[in-house]
Amino acid sequence: SRLTSPCLIDAAVEREIEALTPLAPLHQPAALALIRAARAVPGLAVPQLAVFDTAFYRDMPAAAQSYALPAALREQHRIRRHGFHGLAHQAMLETWQQQQGSVVASGARVISLQLGAGCSVTASRGGRPVETSMGFSPLEGLVMATRSGDVDPGAMLYLLNHAGITPPELDDVLNRQSGLLGLSGISGNVSELLVSDSDAARHALEVYCHRITRYLGSCLAVLGGVDAILFGGGVGENVPEIRARVLATLGFAGIGIDPLANRHCRGKSAMISAVDAPVQVWVFPVNEALIMARAALDLLDGKAMQGSHHG
Repeated sequence: SRLTSPCLIDAAVEREIEALTPLAPLHQPAALALIRAARAVPGLAVPQLAVFDTAFYRDMPAAAQSYALPAALREQHRIRRHGFHGLAHQAMLETWQQQQGSVVASGARVISLQLGAGCSVTASRGGRPVETSMGFSPLEGLVMATRSGDVDPGAMLYLLNHAGITPPELDDVLNRQSGLLGLSGISGNVSELLVSDSDAARHALEVYCHRITRYLGSCLAVLGGVDAILFGGGVGENVPEIRARVLATLGFAGIGIDPLANRHCRGKSAMISAVDAPVQVWVFPVNEALIMARAALDLLDGKAMQGSHHG
């Protein structure tokens, strides 16, 4: 909630990033290690900048940000739905807008799906997010490679209070042992599960796709319909079967794909719905690095302009 726009990394920013490690234990330690390793390189006296994956959601409606917990707890511990994968969803959304050119209405309703090792869905209206699947941490929402996604908090309390599991063990279970890996007992890799003849692998993929379809439906309701659905991420870009399965029941909403276009779309930008379909369905390779580079350049240009005004 404090790191909501790109910034230069100083000691205070680094402390805040470190303090947030419990929210994203798979990512924060690696990011901090990179920051410190770069700083330690002799002669590398260059500024370091941070661009935040959650910033895209900073103005999401309050109803979508809030948990129904006591106000004192929410305020003291900054418990809210931050959203994650913002860079990926922003990249997909901007790419789609560029494809549409001047045709895009200011209120275009878009659902974007980032499906990789981590998975999330975001509903946007007029280029601004109004709902997303990840929340206080990247654990909320869809089933992922090794992360659980939604689990009744009562089940977590039960494991802590009655199953002899410690908080660190539960953290490890939820982040590293669950998801597709936990369901299948084989792998967290969708492609490996698709070629497996194991019943557990089939069940894992059924749960994975069911959860995505369920969230698509909730986003449809929040938006009051949809103009475009966008797929990105390693699975979203490269696994046609998953795209087909998660959209299979949504024909009632005008959502469908061209089977041939879908089958031939792997790792490239393409529209996979029929040309005259009421809802466009696209696949986009996600370029998060470009979003980050632009944000960094804008920040540095702004700092340079401030310096010239003061000089």
